[in-house]
Amino acid sequence: MNADLRTFVLVVERGSFSLAAAELGLTPSAVSKLVSRLEDRLEVRLLHRTTRRLSLTPEGDIFHLRARDILAAIEDAEAEVSQAGRMPRGRLRINCVTGFAFHELANALPVFSARYPDMHIELAVTDRVVDLLAENADIGIRSGAILDPSLVARKIADFERRLYAAPAYLAKRGMPGTPGDLAAHDCIVHASKPPYRWPFLVNGGLVDVDVAARLAVDNAETALRIAVAGGGITRVADLLVGESVRSGCLVPVLDDFHVVDPIPLFAVYPQGRHRMPKVRVFLDFMLERFSHGPWRSGVAVGGDPGRQ
Repeated sequence: MNADLRTFVLVVERGSFSLAAAELGLTPSAVSKLVSRLEDRLEVRLLHRTTRRLSLTPEGDIFHLRARDILAAIEDAEAEVSQAGRMPRGRLRINCVTGFAFHELANALPVFSARYPDMHIELAVTDRVVDLLAENADIGIRSGAILDPSLVARKIADFERRLYAAPAYLAKRGMPGTPGDLAAHDCIVHASKPPYRWPFLVNGGLVDVDVAARLAVDNAETALRIAVAGGGITRVADLLVGESVRSGCLVPVLDDFHVVDPIPLFAVYPQGRHRMPKVRVFLDFMLERFSHGPWRSGVAVGGDPGRQ
């Protein structure tokens, strides 16, 4: 049964009997017979076959999703049992928010891969909140509140939103001395959050200050790049700006009025998944690497933290 499932899933993923046959070391006719045997047992057609292409039937589409998950679960169970006490191996499927993936995780993954050479990483980068089970992911990296009760959340670190600008912009327009001075500056804001007000701590109290929204963008990465180019002052997560601050491309603005409002960064995973060695070592690595908030400490993140 497993052989039929594996063959069917591989045919769908490769898009042809011949490509699947080459990977399995079989003839295309043998692969076709295995799929036909599966269809006969299920008493339903899974694939539309033509001389030019293969396509899934509606029943085949449903069966492919379930078969893929079943095979992944079998693979994970085998790995969990066989790798006890040994170096982890196999595929690790990670789903990660964009900003953290671009600015921190991408720099760290080569270190993780060198430490665990028998593991293969599949990284999906998106700010969409996805169903980890439906996406066949082992672990997700998310920020803010975790609302899905089926997931276990393990806090990795905190980040905060702060104000930054390029030295060239400040040399031309001057460094604001108080939040009120922002009215005379070009501010880069998030387009989805009008009215455009930023919070500050003034005389011991929280004050929301209207800012001059010269540019409105729909994601933080764009705001960051515009600020680096000298386009104005922006308020973004500090985990995005570590390299830009270390290199002198950006400097903090109005830090004396900063509101401490930490936002948690979590690793999330389905119940029981942490028992798998590949997930467990990745969680440990994330805590080792990021729990101290290296984007704030000025510590470079290119090498192995054990050597810093």
